[in-house]
Amino acid sequence: MENNRHQKLGLSDQDVLEMYELMVLARRLDERMWLLNRAGKIPFVISGQGHEGAQIGAAFALNRKKDYLLPYYRDLALVLAFGMSPREVMLGAFAKAEDPSSGGRQMSSHFGQKKNRIVTGSSPVTTQVPHAVGFALAAKMKKQNFVSFTTFGEGSSNQGDFHEGLNFAGVHNLPVIFMCQNNQYAISVPIEKQLPTKSIADRAAGYGMPGYKVDGSDPLEVYRVVKEARERAIKGDGPTLIEALTNRFTPHSSDDDDKAYRNPEEVKNARQNDPIVIFGKYLIEVGLLDEPKRKEIEERMKGIVNDATDYAEQAPYAKPEDALKYVYKE
Repeated sequence: MENNRHQKLGLSDQDVLEMYELMVLARRLDERMWLLNRAGKIPFVISGQGHEGAQIGAAFALNRKKDYLLPYYRDLALVLAFGMSPREVMLGAFAKAEDPSSGGRQMSSHFGQKKNRIVTGSSPVTTQVPHAVGFALAAKMKKQNFVSFTTFGEGSSNQGDFHEGLNFAGVHNLPVIFMCQNNQYAISVPIEKQLPTKSIADRAAGYGMPGYKVDGSDPLEVYRVVKEARERAIKGDGPTLIEALTNRFTPHSSDDDDKAYRNPEEVKNARQNDPIVIFGKYLIEVGLLDEPKRKEIEERMKGIVNDATDYAEQAPYAKPEDALKYVYKE
């Protein structure tokens, strides 16, 4: 029986309910942004649907008051868990002046927020990996008790930044955790055309760090592995590479048509491993969730998403005269 797995991991009943609620919130917010894009109201969406289990499991294993997050563009659930509000996410999607990531200057999903230690990313993939290593180097040099946590897709593990970041972190034994969210596709390129190895985790040995492959649809398993990695890092035992196997339920982005390279049956089968459904079943097993409670959560999250949408849609755009603000010294 899986009963009370979460308690054995040190998670309370309230913790796992909060995890579930954040997963549902991330999914409903993501789905709303797709609708807004198709209605011509927001320009671009890059989705995290199917990745919520890996992201929320990891977030709860970290110290969200001290650790630094260097996310990639699918990390909606992660940034929500670290403190970015649904309104703030929507402000970025609508490219409004109050957008905390860039004041409406960047594409959506380029998350950044100083107060929550979410370090801004950029469009070229994998640039966040060496940045995360830099934060970990700072932690070691300043003798500060935090780790940096960065995520990326498996396609990014073939970039030079991946090698340089992991090599430097391994050489200098830095407190950084690398988590690859392997959803089997680098945009349209399937995993078998990307890797000469059986998994991304196998690459860890070349950088002198442990590598773990986990089921990304199981937030409790991801929590366990990330928590152990954080404990290692804080003790001074260096970096860890984690490969979380996930499924991408949507096209790569709102500008992509995945029917050109994926069989619809494959996507249908992938949805059988929906982390929200799987985690919901676990919560039902342990007596923390039932149908009335599930419906109540869904309605509450719908209200939050409606509020975020209305707020962001009515918020002002940035003034044209502010286009160069924060770009050049004033």
